[in-house]
Amino acid sequence: MSGKSLRNQTRWSAALQPNYGTPSLAIVSGKGCILTDVDGKKYLDFLGGIATNVLGQAHPAVVSAVTRQIKTLGHVSNFYSHPGVIELSEELQKLVGDKTARVFFCNSGAEANEAALKLSRKTGRTRVVATQGAFHGRTMGALSLTGQDSKRAPFKPLVPGIVHVPYGDIEAMKEAIDSDTAMVILESIMGEAGVVVPPRGYLKSIRKFCTKHGALLVIDAVQTGMGRTGDWFGYESEGIKPDIITLAKGLGGGLPLGAMIACGKASKLFKPGDHGSTFGGNPVACASALAVIKVLKKERLLSKSKKHGEIICKAISGMEGISEVRGRGLLLGIVTIKPIAVSLRDALQERGVLVNAATEDVIRIAPPLIVTEKQISKFVKVFESVLKEVLRD
Repeated sequence: MSGKSLRNQTRWSAALQPNYGTPSLAIVSGKGCILTDVDGKKYLDFLGGIATNVLGQAHPAVVSAVTRQIKTLGHVSNFYSHPGVIELSEELQKLVGDKTARVFFCNSGAEANEAALKLSRKTGRTRVVATQGAFHGRTMGALSLTGQDSKRAPFKPLVPGIVHVPYGDIEAMKEAIDSDTAMVILESIMGEAGVVVPPRGYLKSIRKFCTKHGALLVIDAVQTGMGRTGDWFGYESEGIKPDIITLAKGLGGGLPLGAMIACGKASKLFKPGDHGSTFGGNPVACASALAVIKVLKKERLLSKSKKHGEIICKAISGMEGISEVRGRGLLLGIVTIKPIAVSLRDALQERGVLVNAATEDVIRIAPPLIVTEKQISKFVKVFESVLKEVLRD
């Protein structure tokens, strides 16, 4: 490790709280899918800021939109309107395909899920059904929805009335949803749990159960949203219509922006004064989001996401030591036969490729949607080489 890296780690430890540990890597710049660290070493980014940088780093459309906006209007709070927040809301209505859709803007996925939980209380019910292994955020309400004991245990007691059932188990969900249920929240693909894909028909069945009992169906599209899976939100392949969609990550194209979109009767539950966010719908973040949506459409990046995901799956699925590659589009989990994901992650970083070890046996990749086939070929080549090395050790 160089002197610059060591000094960066020392300064980090001396100034920041230890909730993340001390990062081994300090990034100073980026362009597209390439990042550069403090020592000038370059990395192929196949994590995308955890599925956030859908257009990579320093995309000209985002840079232009943000620069123009910050010169014009930086912040107004929620006391006032501005053109960008209305235009972005209208764009999201179109993407959802529902004129009844109404948008609440915030800053993150956790806040979007907090807003959904709070909105569900306006139904007069308090019981919530979530899934085991799910990740919905770390603030107290979102953490209560999260189905991972390791994250929940240190902070109990959490919000009461939330039950967790096995993900992908239709019968367990059918048993859990009743006339006291305010909402059901789930990811169309569980990202943090290791890119877990439910069986076909799972979302459609849950939609029927929710409709039968008058419960709100909330799809957490924080990680699957904004074209990552090849669809705008990640649930479309099941042909369902959620009552609520939560978004963040890719929505802002790297700037902090979240949204809770409510449709139909759910869109009328909040009344003036029920909820708010000082920075929600910030003009600069909205400008970035509008630029992101425009580029996604113009460059047909949703269809490219599907195509590139298929290329990666085909290339890696047959490698020795790999049991399967799961997911959709450019949200993929590479499942290893042995618990070597952390070793793979570290070795890949040494070789200039950034990925995430979601679990002990799953490498999660979520590269920018602008990734090229040449960069995919490089990733596959480096991954195969590193995999062989790690399996030999």
